[in-house]
Amino acid sequence: MKSGTDKFGSKILRDIGPYLNLGWQLVITILIFVLIGYFLDKWLKTEPVFLIILSLLGCFVAMFDFIRSVLKKR
Repeated sequence: MKSGTDKFGSKILRDIGPYLNLGWQLVITILIFVLIGYFLDKWLKTEPVFLIILSLLGCFVAMFDFIRSVLKKR
């Protein structure tokens, strides 16, 4: 038999569950863009150009996706 605190704890976990992976999603999106920029710079020998451009683009895409996900889950 569950006590009142168990029901309360499981309700909290159900409420925050959809938001738990958003941090990882944000970091992985940025990391993928940074790595693509890094390898493009190494391949094309254009040192910081693609790294900077794709890092900024990755931040924009990650924040856009983060905000869209939060608004969709509300």
